[in-house]
Amino acid sequence: MPAAKKSVAKKSVAKKPTAKKTVVRRGPATEARALMRGTRQSPYKMRLVIDQIRGKDVNDALALLTFSKKHAAKQITKTLKSAVSNAEQAARATNAALDVDALYIKHAIVNEGPKLKRFMPAAQGRATPIHKRTSHVEIVVAERNGGGR
Repeated sequence: MPAAKKSVAKKSVAKKPTAKKTVVRRGPATEARALMRGTRQSPYKMRLVIDQIRGKDVNDALALLTFSKKHAAKQITKTLKSAVSNAEQAARATNAALDVDALYIKHAIVNEGPKLKRFMPAAQGRATPIHKRTSHVEIVVAERNGGGR
């Protein structure tokens, strides 16, 4: 017959509350990002536009997007304006100086989102699948150091 196990009562140790340290980056570059998820346009078409603005100053990119004929330019403009607003908000929260004219697009990508799967009637009673593609747009803006491009 096995020996009976003794129950050991654990002592409850009260944990000391730790203060969260807020780290304020006072480095040379201030960054902010914006995401737009589920945009109803294929990533291939979105990438044609986002490749044109990657690495440019924010003002130059907005001017280019304003006069672009592509539908993707409107969606990317919204995301870019949101990233600039996020940078301004972060600068206000940390009480840091931010020159909006010195912002540039550091990182801009378009990823594939979930596909909306639909069916279309075809000949002889068949149904052909249709994939309506969506995109996720991510833009990171940062403050450019110095005057070099």
